[in-house]
Order: sequence, then C-alpha cells, then structure tokens
Amino acid sequence: MDFPRALRDRRTRLRLSQLDLALRAGTTQRHLSFIESGRSAPGRTMVVRLAESLELPLRERNELLLAAGYAPAYPESSLDGPELAPVRAAIDRILRGHLPCPGIVVDRSGDLIAANSAFGLITEGAAPELVGPGRNVYRLALHPDGLAPRIRNLAEWARHILAGLGHLGDLREELSGYVPGLEPSAGQLGFAVPLHLCSPFGDLRLMTTVTTFATAVDVTLAELRLEAFLPADQETAEALSASARPAGPTADQAPGNM
Repeated sequence: MDFPRALRDRRTRLRLSQLDLALRAGTTQRHLSFIESGRSAPGRTMVVRLAESLELPLRERNELLLAAGYAPAYPESSLDGPELAPVRAAIDRILRGHLPCPGIVVDRSGDLIAANSAFGLITEGAAPELVGPGRNVYRLALHPDGLAPRIRNLAEWARHILAGLGHLGDLREELSGYVPGLEPSAGQLGFAVPLHLCSPFGDLRLMTTVTTFATAVDVTLAELRLEAFLPADQETAEALSASARPAGPTADQAPGNM
C-alpha cells in the first residue's frame, strides 16, 4: 500500500481538508502536505496520531502503519484465546441477561459469533446452511431461504440493512439482488424501523440496539457488535415472554397420570 495515497484517500473520504487534519493531529498543513506528496516520511508516532485524528477503526490504523513501514500497534487476538476470556464471559452474561429477548454478537462482516436461545425464534424455518456460528446474519435476513419470507416490512428492513454495508461492497451487491424493486411503504415509520416478523407466537415487532466495547485496543474486540432485539410494542413483549415459558406437561406427565 502506498502510504501517502492511503492517507490522502482516507482524509478525503471523511471530507477533511489538510488544514483540518493537521490541526487535529497537532502538526502544520505544510508538513501534512509534504507527507501526502511523499516528500516527507512520517515517524511512527506521527502515523499513529494521524490515524487517531481520522478516527479510523483499529484495523485501518494498523494498515496505515504497515504502509508506512512500521509494525502494527494494535494486537488482533483470537476470541478463543486466553487474552479474551473475560470478553467471552461478558458476552455470555449479557446474552443470558437479555432473555427472553433475542440477542446476538457479530463481527465486522456480520458473521455470527454468539447468540442466546431466544434468537431461535427469529431464525425458525430458515435454511440450516444460513443459520449458526460463522454464518452471515445479513444474508440470513434477506436471503429468500432465510427470514425474508417472514418479514412483513421487507423493503424497509432491507434498506436498513443495506445502508450499513458500505464497507462490504461484495456482500451489499449480493443482498441487493435478493430485494430488487422493493419500495418502502408510504406510511409513517414511527420512531424507529422495526423488524416486523411472523412467528408461531404471533407477529413480532422488534427494534434493535447495537453495543460495542468501549476503549478497545484489540482489533478483534473493537470489531465485535452486540445486537439486541427489543419489543417495539406490548404484544411483542408478551409474545417473547410466552415463547420463553416451558411447554406444559404432556399427557403422560399430567398431574392425574403421575
């Protein structure tokens, strides 16, 4: 990677002038101009400052450092390794605590890392090859063998998903092909776009929140996203509670037969 070009591309992508970035990084516009033209080679500290000033994801900060000839500054640990054992415990605690509402953890590509048992209510009926750890949840949502046939507001939900895939061009192109020609309804969307999904417990209207780990300095940890589904109305809240209740006793276990 050509460092001057990589820096310039990221700056222009964020619509920052050389002066804006120079002020953020605590340097001069002239010095930054020399760096972007290749007339001056920045030190490692300057590259880190520029990457931080651009508020780049940790992976891109490492890429800039490599382009400038320096070793990466941020580790990328395995989620299965001992370093991130507290993270795994925290994820498990959060997902269990979110029941009876569905909750998942995905990586930067939308591949499923973990899910709680309530997520099965959302994935019910989807093709097995689209479901489970390592499978892409965005493909699951829009694929005709996934959730798409059960999503009542597919046009709105598809637009919501596709809008967040700017960094995943190939995936966005694939998923766009599953929802050609769909137009959002003309009605009011309300305060948020819910996932309006058919289920054995009735129609569910679910809004989502996204949580990330604050102050992460590990690439793997920084790229994890916890997506929590929450009821958008009382009927959905009651349906989620009902889905979590144990099934009643069978005929063989009925009180009169025990």
